[in-house]
Parts: sequence; C-alpha cells; structure tokens
Amino acid sequence: MTWHARIASLGGMLPILAGCGGVQSALETTGREAADIYFLFIVATALSIAITLLVLVLLVVVLWGPSKWRDRLGSDRVVIGGGVVLPIVLLSLLLGYGLFVLDAGASRTAHAKDDGITIVGKRWWWEVAYATADGEQVVSANELRLPVGRPVTLHLESDNVIHSFWAPQLAGKLDMIPGRTNSLVVEATEPGVSRGQCAEYCGGAHALMAFFIIAMPPDEYDAWLQEEAAPARAPETGIAQRGQALFLENGCGACHTVRGTQAGGTIGPDLTHVGSRRSLAAATLPNDAEAFARWIKDNQHIKPENLMPPYENLEPDDLTAIAAYLEGLD
Repeated sequence: MTWHARIASLGGMLPILAGCGGVQSALETTGREAADIYFLFIVATALSIAITLLVLVLLVVVLWGPSKWRDRLGSDRVVIGGGVVLPIVLLSLLLGYGLFVLDAGASRTAHAKDDGITIVGKRWWWEVAYATADGEQVVSANELRLPVGRPVTLHLESDNVIHSFWAPQLAGKLDMIPGRTNSLVVEATEPGVSRGQCAEYCGGAHALMAFFIIAMPPDEYDAWLQEEAAPARAPETGIAQRGQALFLENGCGACHTVRGTQAGGTIGPDLTHVGSRRSLAAATLPNDAEAFARWIKDNQHIKPENLMPPYENLEPDDLTAIAAYLEGLD
C-alpha cells in the first residue's frame, strides 16, 4: 500500500473515531455508574483481545508449527484445559466482577437520601418531576438537572409503551415499563452537559426522543430548583403580553401548564420555565423564538405522530407573539 493510500485510509477512519467522543459517548464518563461500566467494558475487551490473540497463535502453530507441537495441542489435557476449564474460569471471574459492579451501584442506593426525581416516558418526550426539601413537586420536561457529588435516585416510569432511559456518560440504561417503577441511582462526578436518548423503540418518533443532562455544583443546583419551583414571571413586553393572551385564547392551556396563569393542562409538557431549557421538543430543536414558531406551526413535520396538532391557522404576527411569550418563560 502506498503512502497516499495509507493517508486516505486513515482519513476515512476519522468520522468513525469522531463517534467515540461528544456529549453522548459512553467512553467519556461523567458519572460514577458510567465509570464502573466503562472499566468493566475495558476488562471484558482486554480479555477478549487476549483470547483472540491466543487462538490466532495456536492456529498458526496448528497449521505451520512443528509436528511435535501439533501433537501436544491435540492431547486431551490441552483440549479439556483450554477448551473447558479455561473458559469456565475466565467467564466466572468476569461474571464475578460484573456482579461486584452491580453490587457497588446497589450499595450507593442507601446513600441517596432525598426523594429522588421521577421521570415518565411520554409520547415522545420526558416528564421530569423534582421534589423540593419541603416535599413540593416541581415538574419540568425534556432535560435532567443533577447536583454534582450527590447520589440521586431516578424513579423511571412510562404511561404508554416501554421506553428506556439511557444517559451513556452518566449510567447504564434501564427500561421504563408501564405500570411499574424502576429505580436507578446516579451520581454526577463533574459539572457539564451530556445527552441521553430513549434506547427502546417506542414508535414513529423514537429517534427524536432525547434529553440533556446538566450536572451542576450543589449550591447552584439548589438555587436553580428554588427558582424552578416559582411560578412563571408575568410577561414584560407588549408583544409577550399579547402572546400570553393568544396562548390562552387558542386553548394551549388545556394541554400545557404555566404555573401562575390559567393554563393548567397536563397532556403536554409543563411550560412554566420552558425558556430556560437547552432545547425544545425533546432535544429536537434549539430553544429560541424561531424554533417555538416552527414547532407551533409545523410540529408534525418536525416530529411525526406527536400528540400536538399543528396551528397552521395562526397569522404570522400571532405566531411571533406566542413565540416571544414562550421564549420569555425562563
């Protein structure tokens, strides 16, 4: 192979290697559970490589080695020892370490002293409910915020079909089964933003059912949760005030809640502080007025089969006003 061909082949590998990094890579861990899983992966991979190399060496010996060596490899002792005893020992050790990792995660459950966070898989978005120190429930959607260094229990549920919560940099995946609550204890080890995804096919917009995880220093998290528990601020600009009136007039409050207003619907995501989130429509769109307007008018093209009807009847000025109001709900 010429040096030109070698450079071209290496260049072709770059897109593949790029997939090993980023906000949704299991190879860049930011949680204790994910770190344990990553080390288990390294151990299992190293063991697999070692066994593969051993088999290749033995294959070379069998094909081209001296007859004396080939006779030894064909003996009952080598066949039983290498083909039966060695796999049992290695797989038992690997299983034992895997169980140790699981037990380490279970032992951290006892240290998660708060009420935890309830995450409900919807069609196709995530309802996220926090509990304050006073026991008040604070409902948000499509993103998860965590305090760094504090174990938190995630209570995972579904109100329709089976979903699967998977935040690769934070922890392993766990299914969300209708009629059942599965619990997963997570602990973020450093501040930052990562991304998660539904990992169980759940219908037409499954691929667009993602979320962001924001890990924050504990004091910042506590301050954020206190602000998140407050009702929405009244719109200050004229266009936002008009947008609020149009929001209520068009029946949006029948499906969405905006605490502090007449909007009290529970079918769609809680929009009380929607303007402060990192994305819209479960990490499908950026969070800005233009994206709000696109979603309201054309959401069935953006996320097919979602439960929100498109509001194609709205005039451009009305659409702009509603988008301005929603963007200001921070």
